Amino acid sequence: MQKTTQYLVVILTLLYPVISIAQQKEWSLKDEITLWKNNDYLKHAGIGIYLQNAETGEILAETNPQLSLVPGSTLKLLTTATAIEMIGAGYRFETKLCYTGEVKNDTLFGNLIVVGGADPALGSKYFKEHYFKKHFLDEWTSAVKKQNIKHVTGNLITDATIFEEQMIPNTWIWEDLGNYYGAGASGLSVYDNMYQIHFSSPAVAGELTTLKYTKPFIPDLKFINQVKSSTINRDQAYVFGAPMINQRTIRGTIPKGREDFFIKASVPNPPYLLAWDFRNRLSDAQITIGGLIESQQSNLKDSSTHLIAKTTSPPLIDIIRVTNHESVNLFAEHLLKYLAYMIHGQGSTKKGIDVITDFWEKRGIDMDGLFMADGSGLSHFNCLTAKQMVQAMYYMKTQSPEGKNWFSSLPYVPNGTLYYFNPMNFTGKTLRAKSGSMTRVRCYAGELITHNKQPILFAIFLNNFNCKQSQAIKLIEDLLVTISKN
Repeated sequence: MQKTTQYLVVILTLLYPVISIAQQKEWSLKDEITLWKNNDYLKHAGIGIYLQNAETGEILAETNPQLSLVPGSTLKLLTTATAIEMIGAGYRFETKLCYTGEVKNDTLFGNLIVVGGADPALGSKYFKEHYFKKHFLDEWTSAVKKQNIKHVTGNLITDATIFEEQMIPNTWIWEDLGNYYGAGASGLSVYDNMYQIHFSSPAVAGELTTLKYTKPFIPDLKFINQVKSSTINRDQAYVFGAPMINQRTIRGTIPKGREDFFIKASVPNPPYLLAWDFRNRLSDAQITIGGLIESQQSNLKDSSTHLIAKTTSPPLIDIIRVTNHESVNLFAEHLLKYLAYMIHGQGSTKKGIDVITDFWEKRGIDMDGLFMADGSGLSHFNCLTAKQMVQAMYYMKTQSPEGKNWFSSLPYVPNGTLYYFNPMNFTGKTLRAKSGSMTRVRCYAGELITHNKQPILFAIFLNNFNCKQSQAIKLIEDLLVTISKN
């Protein structure tokens, strides 16, 4: 009996360091997170953290898993994941050029019609090779010529009715609407629904600037320019104005002493701009339009139309990759509305949100606590939990047939929106994620490979912190470095 006891003591003595190390390791990560949360900058902050091992499914840590927080642009992960699942990575959007009526001799007795197919990227700067190797409008012009059309008696009509008429979600703020990142999704978007406003500024600070021109030219648009010169060497000018309204007020400052300085703004009426440019191309080719540029208010599916040309988009996966790398709000809003079109026959923000919510509920994720107001994360009304974000990523990792394609759309440090992170902390492509930020919001979600090669899916959401964005970024980076060492 005494020998048995001695053997037991020896065995326990030998096992104690192993048990102690295991306990210390488990304690260390949770303790580090607790210590991290006690930072003075986070005293009044809403914090959501959720960590899950992508291979074993083990929940490694969770902080306020039920807390709904503003996710910023990390919401794009939910939108793009749903889109690639429901639409497919290889899908291509189509924009069609058609005509009604009949062609006699060299005259079309009818209308030319551009039918929008919800292509988010038509004429996009992100896909120059695709749309501009030969300009898509030149291809349309050539197609009209092949029909032996030199005169059109009717109108040039734009049909954007695949989406609802309202381009922007209800909850976007006034400060965002006129600026490039606040461009709304039209069934017939073009050039990223963005244009440049070029200024010259006086050499002295505090003086009114001169608005020189826009690129591209926006027909019928009027400006109230209140932008002044400044010693601050960056763009601090904001454009105010609603979609479909041809007046913009510009306030703020640009650097002093500039001959040509431009800011970016959202196009008020993308279908009209597209038709304007197309009509000019036709005119250069000596093809005349007898009527006006008009928008179609009812869908043309039942009309007698004849196809002249068709422009297809890059594959959906390429569009999603740009969406997540560059955080393009316009692309995300397009995908949201297109999901609604697939299910309900017309694209709308509200119905698109319903489609996304229903999709994830059917995959076993409790969506209680999700408050979705758009597809891009620009609205301050969006809320979801860190747990919901990680659960969606875990599904994409372990069950989705499109999982590898989708994860390939997330940027690695220091690419895309992860350029703030020190690449020396995440060598060998060990961190890929999407960031989200707005005033007092900084969030990250993605996958981290630890030093012992464990894949960790994570969401770290911070709301209402008491520091600069750069300090919040450093806090999250430090936490990710800590996680990677466990």
